[in-house]
Order: sequence, then C-alpha cells, then structure tokens
Amino acid sequence: MPATTRELLGDKAEYLLTHSCTTIDKSVLHLPSPHHIDEIWVNSNRNNQVLRSLQNLMNHGRLSGTGYCSIFPVDQGIEHSAGASFAPNPIYFDPDNIIRLAIEGGCNAVASTFGVLGIMSRKYAHKIPFIVKLNHNELLSYPNKYDQTLFGTVRSAWNMGAVAVGATIYWGSAESTRQLKEISEAFEQAHELGMATILWCYLRNNAFKVDGIDYSTAADLTGQANHLGVTIQADIIKQKLPTNNGGYNAVQFGKTSHLVYDKLTTDHPIDLTRYQVLNCYNGRVGLINSGGESKGESDLKDAVITAVINKRAGGTGLILGRKAFQRPFGEGVHLLNAIQDVYLDESITIA
Repeated sequence: MPATTRELLGDKAEYLLTHSCTTIDKSVLHLPSPHHIDEIWVNSNRNNQVLRSLQNLMNHGRLSGTGYCSIFPVDQGIEHSAGASFAPNPIYFDPDNIIRLAIEGGCNAVASTFGVLGIMSRKYAHKIPFIVKLNHNELLSYPNKYDQTLFGTVRSAWNMGAVAVGATIYWGSAESTRQLKEISEAFEQAHELGMATILWCYLRNNAFKVDGIDYSTAADLTGQANHLGVTIQADIIKQKLPTNNGGYNAVQFGKTSHLVYDKLTTDHPIDLTRYQVLNCYNGRVGLINSGGESKGESDLKDAVITAVINKRAGGTGLILGRKAFQRPFGEGVHLLNAIQDVYLDESITIA
C-alpha cells in the first residue's frame, strides 16, 4: 500500500500540516476552485479562445476539475545539457517517452521545447495539453552567458496545437529589459491566437548573493518578480519556493516596507509562499511552484513537502520534471501521483 502524505512528510508533518497562517488571511485570497475560470478570468480581457485553453489545461489529468494543476516540464536538455539531464535515464533522449510519462503520470499538461513537442505533435497534441517553452538559456557557448533567447515563434507553437506558451524572464539581470519587451509581445500574440501564457519568474544577478546567502529565492524579491509577471498578463506564474526573506534589505536596493517583514510574512515556508500568492493579484493568477532539482533518495519527500507548502499557502499546483524523469519510468509515475494526491486530499486545507 502506498505511503500516505503524512507518512511521506515524516518529521515535517506536524510543522506543515497544522500550521495556521496569521499574516495574510485566506479570506482575502482568490483560492483555486473548479470555478476559477468562471469567477476570475471571465472578468478579464482574455478572449473566448484563451478561456477555452485555460479550461482545457485545468480539466485534464488526475486533477481535472479541482482548480489545481500538475505540469510535467522537460526543457533542461538545453540549459543543463542533454547529457546532464538524460544520462541518468537515457530513455528520455526520445521525446515520445517524455510525453508518455506526462500522460501516464496523470498530469494536466506537458511543457517542453519546440523540438520535443513538435516532433511528436501529431501523435499527442490532442491527447494532452501542450505548453511550448518559447525561450531558453543556452549554455554551449563559451564562455557561458546567462541570457534567455527565443528559440521559435508563437505562431509555430499555435500551429502544433499548443494550448499555452511558456517563457522565462531573468528579473534583475542585465538583459531583463529586453526579455521583458520580447515576452510581453509574445504573450500578447499568444492571447490573440487563443493560447494561455505561463511565466517562469526567476531572479538572476550575482548581487543577490550577500555574505554567502542567496536571496534570489527570497520571498520579498520573488514576490515582486511575480508581480511583474502578472503585470505583463501571464495567466499562470511559475516561481521557485521561497527559502528565505529580506532580499531588499540585504542587497540594499529598491524600495520595500517594514510591514512586509513585520506583518505580512514570518519565517515559516507556508507564510513566505503566501506572500508570493499575494503578489499574484491575491491569487487571481495561479501560482505554481517549481519542484527543483533531483537530489536522489529524498526526492519523493521533498516533492510532497513542496506540494503541501504550495497548497496550504493558496497556490495552484506544482511543475515538476527532473525528480520524475531522472529515475525509472514507474517511479516517475509514482512520484507525480504522490504530489497530485496532496491536491486531491481534502484533509490538507488552506492554512
């Protein structure tokens, strides 16, 4: 019999499952529900085709009709190299197996590159929603440069039957202004063609590391990145789980308020993540957190912890790839199902 969520959480169970949020009350948030499209997006400027695409995305897989989503992403072959990404499990050099894992894992959608989805589009575009990643950080050039570069067009994604496009902006980087302009224009075209938009809202600047602490995953900085993402009309925000706070004060730049730290956050991961949700227009735009890199034996526990934090904070789901595809196929399916079980478990409530 599979382990329960509480068993998988182990010594973290009480800390995460019984926490009560006293910073931002859940009553002020727009929480995930089966009626999210009807209650939120029908009031927006998104056209009917976009609404249909969003509903298609939310009504697929094991989480269909819940308001939550589980997305399977595989685009690491470009940035991390195909060898680094797929050598632990070489079957995933073949795009067919990437999409098959997303389907058998019960995911709402598969997010990947133009190449992966394009070469299998006629076989699978009608069987699982496609999310085409528009840009990538290419690291074969030497010396390495960290920049998100467009790899294709929005219309090409539309032609292969995608319901959504995804993109990354490296907020804080020297190239962020250009990326902001490129992706704003791409998202506008995607909406015109009826596709939904998902933004990977990542921070990148060496100045965000202060006294050995990396503040690129600080709640205050990632929260502002989210707010910039919803400003360019992303329909879903993908963000890394916050690991600390106080980035503005540590880096000594920009503007913030002491209330962010005194009233709106604590050091509890659920409260830090709730601040990320707050910056997504109080949850009107869904927050999905990243599953992170594979660390081996702890992956299942780590993934379930992330899912519990995201759900109890008011988030919309998880986007998890490496933890699933860098292991045998059956284990990958089991891991994806385990995080979906968190969102299906009605006893795991909003904090």
